[in-house]
Amino acid sequence: MPAVSKGDGMRGLAVFISDIRNCKSKEAEIKRINKELANIRSKFKGDKALDGYSKKKYVCKLLFIFLLGHDIDFGHMEAVNLLSSNKYTEKQIGYLFISVLVNSNSELIRLINNAIKNDLSSRNPTFMCLALHCIANVGSREMAEAFAGEIPRILVAGDTMDSVKQSAALCLLRLYKASPDLVLMGEWTSRVVHLLNDQHMGVVTAAISLITCLSSKNPDEFKTCVSLAVSRLSRIVSSASTDLQDYTYYFVPAPWLSCKLLRLLQCYPPPEDGAVKGRLVECLETILNKAQEPPKSKKVQHSNAKNAILFEAISLIIHYDSEPNLLVRACNQLGQFLQHRETNLRYLALESMCTLASSEFSHEAVKTHIETVINALKTERDVSVRQRAADLLYAMCDRSNAKQIVAEMLSYLETADYSIREEMVLKVAILAEKYAVDYSWYVDTILNLIRIAGDYVSEEVWYRVIQIVINRDDVQGYAAKTVFEALQAPACHENMVKVGGYILGEFGNLIAGDPRSSPLVQFNLLHSKFHLCSVPTRALLLSAYIKFINLFPETKATIQEVLRSDSQIRNSDVELQQRAVEYLKLSSIASTDVLATVLEEMPPFPERESSILAKLKKKKGPGAVSVELEDGKERGELNGGGDRGGDASTPSPSADLLGLRSAAPVSGTAPSAGSLLVDVFSEAGPAASSAGVNDDGFLSSAPPSAASEDPAPPLPESDELLNKFVCKNNGVLFENQLLQIGIKSEYRQNLGRMYLFYGNKTSVQFVSFSTIVSCPGELQSHILQLEPLVEGGAQVQQVINIECLTDFIDAPLLNIKFRYGGALQNISLKLPVTINKFFQPTEMAAADFFQRWKQLSQPQQEAQKIFKASHGMDTEVLKAKLLGLGTALLENVDPNPENYVCAGVIQTKAQQVGCLLRLEPNAQAQVRTRAHTIHTHKCTSIFKSFHSFSMGFKSRLWLGHSRTFTFLF
Repeated sequence: MPAVSKGDGMRGLAVFISDIRNCKSKEAEIKRINKELANIRSKFKGDKALDGYSKKKYVCKLLFIFLLGHDIDFGHMEAVNLLSSNKYTEKQIGYLFISVLVNSNSELIRLINNAIKNDLSSRNPTFMCLALHCIANVGSREMAEAFAGEIPRILVAGDTMDSVKQSAALCLLRLYKASPDLVLMGEWTSRVVHLLNDQHMGVVTAAISLITCLSSKNPDEFKTCVSLAVSRLSRIVSSASTDLQDYTYYFVPAPWLSCKLLRLLQCYPPPEDGAVKGRLVECLETILNKAQEPPKSKKVQHSNAKNAILFEAISLIIHYDSEPNLLVRACNQLGQFLQHRETNLRYLALESMCTLASSEFSHEAVKTHIETVINALKTERDVSVRQRAADLLYAMCDRSNAKQIVAEMLSYLETADYSIREEMVLKVAILAEKYAVDYSWYVDTILNLIRIAGDYVSEEVWYRVIQIVINRDDVQGYAAKTVFEALQAPACHENMVKVGGYILGEFGNLIAGDPRSSPLVQFNLLHSKFHLCSVPTRALLLSAYIKFINLFPETKATIQEVLRSDSQIRNSDVELQQRAVEYLKLSSIASTDVLATVLEEMPPFPERESSILAKLKKKKGPGAVSVELEDGKERGELNGGGDRGGDASTPSPSADLLGLRSAAPVSGTAPSAGSLLVDVFSEAGPAASSAGVNDDGFLSSAPPSAASEDPAPPLPESDELLNKFVCKNNGVLFENQLLQIGIKSEYRQNLGRMYLFYGNKTSVQFVSFSTIVSCPGELQSHILQLEPLVEGGAQVQQVINIECLTDFIDAPLLNIKFRYGGALQNISLKLPVTINKFFQPTEMAAADFFQRWKQLSQPQQEAQKIFKASHGMDTEVLKAKLLGLGTALLENVDPNPENYVCAGVIQTKAQQVGCLLRLEPNAQAQVRTRAHTIHTHKCTSIFKSFHSFSMGFKSRLWLGHSRTFTFLF
């Protein structure tokens, strides 16, 4: 940078600043500023021949006034004029003013861009750096469009000075973060990567920041950087502090560059080249060895630099998770930091060990530090360090130490900070559930948890203990006895009352033989808590009371007297009043058998993912360390054994981008941490946004596509995806590494409404996002237009109305186009709209069914298909699928009880077409389908839907060999 001569000093500016500092009050300051603004305004308007020095001085005063917090609405043009000056100080002030005061929507951007272009083409390195700094500071989309192609050329040009290359790399990084779709490296990729070999360490440091960002979004394009990064890292690690004197920081050679290189390598898997991998392992071993060496300086800067490199190296070792020796060494090194006097080091060590605990190679090594971690949980002064200690205990827990860790966490809960109690409760509940070999220990743990931290025990926790107790016959008696004893405490938390009311209402009979817990004693104990509880808990207790009448008839009179009291049947709360009245009437008029049927014991709950685990994931966010249930067998044991039956519709957690287990708001904005998108399986229809639509809320035609390319052909798996939805309306329609599409639909007569949920699985915006629905002539669609931007990690919802004009065979096509990282994504799918979606179930008597069946026997009224099935038949699943097809399942109609008979009416705008269906199991390895109709085309369309549904039996329904007849009338 040129030296500033004495003539460049601005005495007027110094005097003005001195005047401002000498002001005794705010009013005096404002008065002085207004006087100066009036003077500057008059100079700009009156003196047309104002020289560069004066412009610089007045623009600098305006900048100072703005920094004091006052609005500036003039002087911008004078600042732009300064950009054309050949004096460094004048050009510098002009760029500084523009960087601070000019926003991206200013009308002056075009003039500023022209001045920047002139400076970039001047080949004056000082002026080029000023222009690049201004581009990076403003960072508008207009500047990205203007200079995204020019800056890479400057960056890789052989005659560009090193200081300019540094500025160009950092400027390009700023533009890429602001507008990734406009910064396309293309032909410059390999030359940018080779900047890692540049002789100037400053250029390498700046370039690696750019390459790291580019690699995280497009790793395949920049994978050649791995070998160059390893080579550069090896040279730095093996060098002495005297070899890189200009870049040695307190005896540590190039610490910032080393950290950036290690962070870049974390964007890729371990190198496949044996030589490169061996060299990298040597570097990591050298870094670990240097950490054991005595410090070369007592200055804190020296230890900070060394430890920064060490922690990045450990992060890379954890990322690779393929070198057992390095993982164990890293764990031992972190173990030494657990008792370091520096709080930050203890925090980072605990955080890194949380990740190491999930590796099979280092899990045992992490467990050796359990006593140190427990001590940190008890004695650390900093709450954030204590929280990391709790996280590490949670991560290192397994069957061998579960009881010890849970006991320590429960002990800590009694004195834990309020800010982390809820999270601690969730972790204790998860660990107790996962590693419960003795379920009496699990019940004791949860009840103790409620006693210690009842205010922080969410509904998910006590719901879960109820589910497990109901599903485990061997623990029900123990749970009833334990909860009865817990309720006898003088101060009993409301959550304990909820659990006690539920369990005693279901299993109080298991402890009623003991005079100390007789039925009347149980009731009196529960009712003594009634007046202290909230309305939802009182409602639960009333349900427990009516259960008591069924379990213990001798309590009937006492409970009826309670239900009959004015405080119940005239309660101001409608829910409590209604329960009291209905339960009283039920106990009075119902016979013993009816009462036993209505109030029978709760059936086992189906197997499902723990809602507590889902809540913890939501609370901690996507980067949290979580403990999953180890396998399906453990889940079966926890829910009462594998023979209880599962929920076949529950998707796997790994495919759950749409958050199908927990509802969340849908607005197209980024959701809160943990839960991304909406529950498309909920009963309530999602609320659609009406922004950008006509009076009806829909557009008659598809929105125009931002991309001019033709729609892609349907994906090869489109038919398979379509067949999945023949008998269901909700689910995940499509998913790849970028996008997930969920669907929820509903149909009435000849009309259908479909909700599509587009989930962005990346952290980068989708731009120019558009969809087109192409329907066959027999269908008509109305589509709600979408915004063209989908933020990273967000979801947008689209509503499509579909009307069936007449029968059809081909499904509508959905074409999605968007740009990700500048590359066009073009996807076409078949929407799951089949003719059976417009079925209306119809009930028919046996005589009517077979009379109509026999009437439709002409050859042109019959269609037939024979297909094979390969698995045994599940009756209940088959019935559910037939109902899902849209027809009514007619019981006791066919004389052969093995057959299934259905009837329905296809609703179209043009006409209504009846359909009779008969499914006959056959011991031979084939299935035959036949239809009788006046219109063969209608049979064809129905058979296409039904055949898709039937073929699905092979993989999804386990249907045996059967024969199906379908008639239309």
